[in-house]
Order: sequence, then C-alpha cells, then structure tokens
Amino acid sequence: MASIGANVLKPFLIPATAKHTASFVFLHGLGDTGAGWCEGFNTIKLDYVKYIFPNAPIQKVTINSFQKMPAWFDIKSLDKSGPEDEIGILESSNHLKEIINEEIKSGITSDRIVVGGFSQGGALATYTTLTSDMKFAGILLLSSYLPLAAKFPDALKLDRTTPLLQCQGDSDLLVGLKFAQLTHEVLKTLLHNTQFKLYKGLGHSTVPQEMEDVDAWVKGVIP
Repeated sequence: MASIGANVLKPFLIPATAKHTASFVFLHGLGDTGAGWCEGFNTIKLDYVKYIFPNAPIQKVTINSFQKMPAWFDIKSLDKSGPEDEIGILESSNHLKEIINEEIKSGITSDRIVVGGFSQGGALATYTTLTSDMKFAGILLLSSYLPLAAKFPDALKLDRTTPLLQCQGDSDLLVGLKFAQLTHEVLKTLLHNTQFKLYKGLGHSTVPQEMEDVDAWVKGVIP
C-alpha cells in the first residue's frame, strides 16, 4: 500500500458560502481523482455545507496488471469471494478518519457529517463509517459495496440509526446488480434506516436523476 501523506494531492474543496454547519466527505473511485466529483457536486451544493473530495494515493493495482494509479487499496481479484487488501483498506480507513476528525475539531459534530463515495471510494467510506464509534448524518454509496464483509456484525461500532442511501445501476458490469443487492441485504441487518435506489440502464457511472435523488437525500439528513 502506498503511503498516505504528503505525496498525495490535497483534497478538492467546495467551501461553505454561508455559516458552516455541516460537512460532506466524498471519495472517488479507482483510477480517478476528487476533481470530477467536486465539479459534479458543485451544481447541487448547499451553502452551509463544506464539501471535501480527498484524493487516493498512487499505487500498483493487481487486477490492472500492477499498473500504478490512484487507489484507496489494492484490488487483488474480481471474484467477490477472492482475497482482499485488508492492510490497504485499514490504512486508507485511518486516513479518512483523520479527515473526519479534522472536521469535528473545527466544530462540526459527527451527526452533521455525511460520508460517501463512488465504487471503491464508497466501499472505503462504508467500511470506515461502520467501524467508527459515532453517529453520522448519513452514509452514501454510489455503485459500491461493503469490503471485508465477513468482519460484520462483529466490527460494527456505528450508531445503528445512521441513515444510509445506496444507489445502483442495473447495467453496472463492475459492481453487478446482484452483488449490490447482496450488499444492501447485509447493510439492512446492521443499520435501521437504509434505502436502495435502482436506475434502469445505468452502468458504472452516474446520471442526473441519481444526482437529483442524492441532492434530496442530503437535504433531508443535513437540513
């Protein structure tokens, strides 16, 4: 796992333009950066929310012929029952917790912080929040899944009333619909307030309707 520190690009930010009363942390997917999601959320931003889009470190990824690219952790296999990069997941999870703790130190309570991500970023966001001993405003998964699922429910520390929204395309070839549905079945056993939204014809990407639904959900959990 590449070291997470000074060698990583600083997060992209959308600062609050009114009094800062809530924060939104969103992690990009494999091979990406926070720039695109920063641009996307800029169109639906809330003036009292600070938006944070961290960047993953550059590291070799096994399934991509060991090519170096932005990745929160290594992906060793496309087989859902295959080996996972637990060390990498835990290291990036600790980095995300540091970002969250900085917001808390600035005066934003955890129940005013939404944490989410797309694909691999959503996986890390989900694992990190579930293993955090606090209550968040919400957890957002876009085209994503729960890594290290076998560790649950034993690893669960999160306040179980934390809301969670999972959005998924029915034509996603990377995070298949069946896998996404199985993920949600597990999440429903861990949390009391989960939603699953399905988008017809959507692959491993996003669409305006999904972003509109995310916008409405975010307004509901951090009004």
